[in-house]
Amino acid sequence: MIDAGTASFWRATIALCLGSFMIFANVYVTQPLLPLLMESFQLSELEASWSFTITTLTLGFSLLVYGPLSDALGRKNIMLASMAGVVLMTYLLSQTQSYSMLLLFRGLQGVFLGGLPAIAIAYMSDEFKHKAMILAVGFYISGNSIGGIGGRLIGGFVGEWLGWSEVFWVMTLISFILLALFAVLLPASNYFIAKSLKPHSMLEQSLAHIKNPLLLLAYLIGGLNFFIFINQYSFITFLLSDAPYNLPPSWLGLLFLTYLSGTVGSALSGRIAQWVPQPVCMIIGIVLLMCGSLVTLVPSIWAIILGFLVSAFGFFFAHSTASSWVSHHAREAKASASSLYLLFYYLGASTGGFYLQPFWQWSGWSGVVLGSILVLTATLLTAVALYKISYHKTLELAV
Repeated sequence: MIDAGTASFWRATIALCLGSFMIFANVYVTQPLLPLLMESFQLSELEASWSFTITTLTLGFSLLVYGPLSDALGRKNIMLASMAGVVLMTYLLSQTQSYSMLLLFRGLQGVFLGGLPAIAIAYMSDEFKHKAMILAVGFYISGNSIGGIGGRLIGGFVGEWLGWSEVFWVMTLISFILLALFAVLLPASNYFIAKSLKPHSMLEQSLAHIKNPLLLLAYLIGGLNFFIFINQYSFITFLLSDAPYNLPPSWLGLLFLTYLSGTVGSALSGRIAQWVPQPVCMIIGIVLLMCGSLVTLVPSIWAIILGFLVSAFGFFFAHSTASSWVSHHAREAKASASSLYLLFYYLGASTGGFYLQPFWQWSGWSGVVLGSILVLTATLLTAVALYKISYHKTLELAV
């Protein structure tokens, strides 16, 4: 199996990071465009945000298919096919001028975007030694955050300069190049063991994962954290595009550079988790996410940036740890277990805007922060419960 620091480790890790960049750049490219789409198509804030939430929704449900398929048919080829579908959908998005068609293609794009996230960690679990896998997952999720930054910067700058449809032209070219690099760099699966594809067993595996408290609590932590974190970025664009800030799309895109602290958080999570119990790492991440949210209440652009830097570090620190935890504690069908985690994760992204919208209408950004703290308190208590359950199980095994 692949060990940390070897040439194969870096080839596989770089390939997965490039693929991750491609996927998440396409997911988040519309987020800084929300005020522009709202103006172009005469939409409400909630309607404009559908260009983002429809993608995360279909992405989330597609994970239920990709995980079991890869358990039966293999990892690399399915990832390649799904990424090719992303390139095609991105090109079609560049050809439409109708918001209804944009939503249709964004929904279809989400179906293809689910392939790599559903399979990547299972591929690492198959091919990497355990210590190498923990390190690789941290790098891979760093690629998620860098992709999120890159997509938003491209959306903000190209959208302001050329228009929203040209954003998808640029993304088509970038996605094709990254797909080619991924195909060349990623080693073939050498340790994959195929399982027969049986629909009833897929349901049984999912139910078994959900009945496992060590997995279910991690699913809830990942889903509810993302429920808040990603939708804060949507509502802050509406705040900052209006008076007194009046920021254009390019400057809104720059706000997402705060994701860089999340890249650091992801990369550090694997190393720190070797010394600190993973549920404690999740608790630390959630507390930082709460603190960062509170800092953004200070009516200053610099305070808002600082708050999002803290929030991004905390969120990705917890997310990277929870994702690795799921893969390690799944007794079987690891891809299915990881897919369920990501289903909760993206369902959170898709529904959080509906939850925060009434808080926004009631009291603007301060209402959004209040709604955020209420949910994050629940995830903090969930992480504490996970620590207690895992601690007691460790004692039982020791006895």
